[in-house]
Amino acid sequence: MHRVINPTYQTHSDAIDYFILNYETEGAPFGDQERNSLRLFKLNNKTLNAKSFKKPNAINKIVYKYFRKSKAQRSFEYANKLKELGIGTPEPVAFYELNNNLIFEKSYYISEQLDCDITYRELCKNLDIPNHEAILRAFTHFTFQLHEKGINFLDHSPGNTLIKYNNGDYEFFLVDLNRMNFETMSFEKRIKNFAKLTIHKSIIEIMSDEYAKLITEDYEKVFNLMWYETQDFQDSFQRRRRLKKKIKFWKNK
Repeated sequence: MHRVINPTYQTHSDAIDYFILNYETEGAPFGDQERNSLRLFKLNNKTLNAKSFKKPNAINKIVYKYFRKSKAQRSFEYANKLKELGIGTPEPVAFYELNNNLIFEKSYYISEQLDCDITYRELCKNLDIPNHEAILRAFTHFTFQLHEKGINFLDHSPGNTLIKYNNGDYEFFLVDLNRMNFETMSFEKRIKNFAKLTIHKSIIEIMSDEYAKLITEDYEKVFNLMWYETQDFQDSFQRRRRLKKKIKFWKNK
């Protein structure tokens, strides 16, 4: 077992070890368990969120062992990088990797549980949320800050931004961090980064308007590209979905 623990939590290493070694029987299941498993563990007055990543396929067991950092390690390192850059994310606690002889088996990322008021996904599902447009514009400003700091969050999708209300202001926190590039963001990369966020044209219009102001670009130029990238992503997503259904159908015949 390989582990790296945040120095702040080093004195609790035995307890955190226990959580991981007894992950399947301890803690409370949390959130969507379809792809990866999440469990909450109590540590004194803190609640820790432990994410167990799905076991990789045979090829990736070798890749993660010898050639590429695990999803858990990347999540931990990216969280620390985000905090250094002043971007909100739950406090990183540790990552663990379990290996079996010469191959990689599983990995876990642990962070402090952060209770939010809403997620960006709720803005897409309920257009009647109070101050809906103000929150959208604040979120767009948050995304602009990511881009200005050279952060290309590749999983910038509805469930991966937590939002907290703060006396009339809004705070944003990124989760699901294992896919991220730190690079100079061109205009095209910036706008493409909005592609996974919504299917609603009205939301795209608001985000385009706010982002155009922030980068001092023409609104039509920003909107047209953002709407094109959104539609292109949705078309690609639906094609993949139909293909998976066909494969599943033939497998089950």
